[in-house]
Amino acid sequence: MRNRNVHVQLWLNRKEADALAHGAKKCGLTQSAYLRHLITGFEPRPAPTPDYYAFMRSLYSLGNNLNQIAQKAHMLGAIDAQCYDKYARLAEEAIVKITKEIVEPRKIEKGELYEQNDGRVM
Repeated sequence: MRNRNVHVQLWLNRKEADALAHGAKKCGLTQSAYLRHLITGFEPRPAPTPDYYAFMRSLYSLGNNLNQIAQKAHMLGAIDAQCYDKYARLAEEAIVKITKEIVEPRKIEKGELYEQNDGRVM
């Protein structure tokens, strides 16, 4: 069964429809998903560039390699494990922070949408 079982019909003028289509396309979302984000108080982020995904793949690969080195180093006691662990955690934190800032929708603060549009609710 569907999670969303309430149908809503919405009439827009051409300018509003174009803005909705442009916003949804820019974020890589359907118009319905775009509106649901806004309704629930989240600002959809523009879709990341292909460079972002290449960069993240490199970071994940680096993290994976660090993890493999760490496992071997801990077994052999060959390197400063605390120092290594510190930098491995920093790499993981960077991945999380980049994802949060670039990809995840941002919570819209109360009144912010109203203020951004010169007092007009969009």
